Amino acid sequence: MSKHTIQGKVVLIAGGAKNLGGLIARDLAAQGAKAVAIHYNSAASAADAKATAAAVEHAGAKAITLQADLTSAAAVEKLFADVIAAVGRPDIAINTVGKVLKKPLAEISEAEYDEMTAVNSKSAFFFLKEAGKHLNDNGKICTLVTSLLGAFTPFYAAYAGTKAPVEHFTRAAAKEFGARGISVTAIGPGPMDTPFFYPAEGQDAVAYHKTAAALSPFSKTGLTDIEDVVPFIRHLVSDGWWVTGQTILINGGYTTK
Repeated sequence: MSKHTIQGKVVLIAGGAKNLGGLIARDLAAQGAKAVAIHYNSAASAADAKATAAAVEHAGAKAITLQADLTSAAAVEKLFADVIAAVGRPDIAINTVGKVLKKPLAEISEAEYDEMTAVNSKSAFFFLKEAGKHLNDNGKICTLVTSLLGAFTPFYAAYAGTKAPVEHFTRAAAKEFGARGISVTAIGPGPMDTPFFYPAEGQDAVAYHKTAAALSPFSKTGLTDIEDVVPFIRHLVSDGWWVTGQTILINGGYTTK
């Protein structure tokens, strides 16, 4: 078996119940993954996690679901321990966890800042830490960030600002884990056509985002469709392993660096 194939591998997806995470779970199962561990945050996503697990098993992979709030180091440690106990050490670890806040910087409370930091930065840091400790050699790690890291825009200080550290975490992890053949990347989608996007945006903003990318006229929605992101993740966690330490913006020309 090639060390860079998806066939026969164990996959962990944080935030894997629905939307992009759910589609990644289905896709990697279809590519021959042996087992897919589907993490979800709260009881509100339990039914979605169950449906994704059923689709994964229909594709021929073993599926397990695990609920956890990953904003503590202990919770992330337990997540990896539970996955290893159930299906073995992961070969591929993908973290799609994130939270959006669109608000003027001057109006953001300390509680909001702390929550955004916990969800977008702290959980990503400890996910990378545990992945580095527990992944098999020649493993693959990918974290979801945001294309706003390439934007010059107001109102997203707490969102893009708490995703930005993941770029630095990714570079450090790539250097530190590289001796074991582990590649580490971050993917920054543009505004995606999912329920994650719309609650934070007003009608005018939605209309703008649907026309802002160079390729917007050729997208189903004008936004980044999750179906257009998944192939890049599939590539990075298999044949694209030689790309490491990079943050790649997948957005149809919405922003660039």
